[in-house]
Amino acid sequence: MKTIKSSLICLLLIFFVNSINAQNHQLKFNSNKKFKIVQFTDLHIKYQDKRSDIAFVKMNEVLIAEKPDLILITGDIIYSKPAKKNLRNVLDFISKYKIPFAVTFGNHDREQGLSNDKLFKIVKSYPYNVTIDEQPQINGAGNCALVLKSSKGKAAAVLYLIDSNSYSKIKGVKGYDFIHNDQVNWYMDKSREFTANNNGKPLFSLAFFHIPLPEFKQAIMNQNSSMYGIRREAVCAPKLNSGMFAAFKECGDVKGVFVGHDHDNDFAINWQGVLLAYGRYSGGNTVYNNIPNGARIIELTQNSSSFKSWIRTSDTNVEQITTFPNDYIKK
Repeated sequence: MKTIKSSLICLLLIFFVNSINAQNHQLKFNSNKKFKIVQFTDLHIKYQDKRSDIAFVKMNEVLIAEKPDLILITGDIIYSKPAKKNLRNVLDFISKYKIPFAVTFGNHDREQGLSNDKLFKIVKSYPYNVTIDEQPQINGAGNCALVLKSSKGKAAAVLYLIDSNSYSKIKGVKGYDFIHNDQVNWYMDKSREFTANNNGKPLFSLAFFHIPLPEFKQAIMNQNSSMYGIRREAVCAPKLNSGMFAAFKECGDVKGVFVGHDHDNDFAINWQGVLLAYGRYSGGNTVYNNIPNGARIIELTQNSSSFKSWIRTSDTNVEQITTFPNDYIKK
């Protein structure tokens, strides 16, 4: 009985500490009504492998140059065992900047000896982490809605983080997995809740995950779509479409979707009034990559449905500065 009580007390303490950590790092527009996100993706860190060093050099350059309000890593963080030491090595580096950070997992993270659930427990142990697991019973780990507060403390925008899972488990369907129905339903419930609390008006939102939606492929094949950036490989999307994009359109709040996964793509494209964008590959030479590594930057303005985005490849080099939707509307 004492062992059971002790275990319960430990669980409550862990939950309390994680809640305090999240509360201590509320995401908020600054006094200039701006909020800047740095998206790192596909670090593919191999433990104690010198080929990974450039990823840390690049992250340092970007963070010093941009001074973001949030660091967001969209999957395939680690690419070798030991998973625990490897992930902690990355998070130790990120957390030293004392900037709130959030994480979504990719298809390769769970292949290094620990499940995403176990990896997520490590993520939650870090003081600057703001990722939470709102619905542990649904597919994936770390599905959550991060609220950005206005400079006066009112909910002003939402960032949805979704686990895009890994590989298809459906018989006869090969390739990558999709965002599952329970995750889509969770998003729609959250979105409608935010809308109801905002006097019936959808709250401006962005979504972040690892594997691109099938709509990325549709968009790039449409000659009438406005695109900026680099496309040097095919879109590696799931073969099945679970309706995530349709849910975004139905709810009317998500204006940008940011992914990783395809190392030689960093393009951003307007599809049905939503920006579909890749982050810039951020890793080293542990896997294929044919464009200089770097990061995507996203800058939001409070009470505005438009936002800026650009690619930074070094402390001095910036590319592809655009404003959505203005720069993506054909005149």
